[in-house]
Order: sequence, then C-alpha cells, then structure tokens
Amino acid sequence: MTTSDVVRPFDGAKIAILRGDDVLTLLRDDRPDIAYPNQWDLPGGGREGAESPFATAARELFEELSIKIDPSCVIYHVEENGHANPATKVHFFVARWEALLDTDVRLGDEGQCWTWMPARDFTTRSDAVISLRHRLTRALDALGL
Repeated sequence: MTTSDVVRPFDGAKIAILRGDDVLTLLRDDRPDIAYPNQWDLPGGGREGAESPFATAARELFEELSIKIDPSCVIYHVEENGHANPATKVHFFVARWEALLDTDVRLGDEGQCWTWMPARDFTTRSDAVISLRHRLTRALDALGL
C-alpha cells in the first residue's frame, strides 16, 4: 500500500443523484430512535471497515435503493466536517445519471418512500436534513446548476 492508497479516517458518505434538474431523495422512517425522523434525505450513511468514501456511498445507495453506480457518474466530491460532530469528516458526492430509470429504483428496508424532486426545492425544504440542504446548495453553486 502506498501513501496515496491510504484513506484518511471519515465517518460516512452521502450521494446526490441528479437527473435533469431533479435529485433522488428518500423519506426517512418516522421513528423517535433515529436522527432526522420523517425528513427527506439523500442516500448514504456510515462507513464500514476500511471502505473508501465512494465505496461507502455506493454500498449505501445499493442497500437503500437497490441501484449500483459507476464512479464515472460522479461530477463533484468534497470532504467536509461533520454536522453533528465537526471533529469527524464526511464525504459528499454528486453524480449525474440521466439514464437512471424509475423502474431500476427499489426501496430497501429503510425509509418510507423515494422520489425525485427538484434539487433546488430540496435545498429549501424545512423537512429535509439540514446538513444535506447546505451541502447540496454548495455543490449546485460550485457546479453552476
């Protein structure tokens, strides 16, 4: 393993899948024992083992929505401080996937439902996870979208 192969410690990764002007979202379960119950979320979650940031996002995307993503779809990636604990690092990806069909998306065992919504609408919703609203806003601005 070379120095470039070493992945710095991080807590988790999220991914925004864009199709046109829309982003693929999940409505979190409405349970008091989870963070952000009944709020709109983006696919992703916590790191397992020695996963890379992209491997974490891709695994979570598959677990939550049954879709496999190719790394070539990624158009934006940033490492940021965590929202709940700024001492932790999290990764945020944006992918453009125009060919993703609704019939390819199937809800896993977490979440109430999924939907496409205008990306800029997600960034202003009071019922969307606040840290992801901010991350997606910064990404869309950086991408000129």
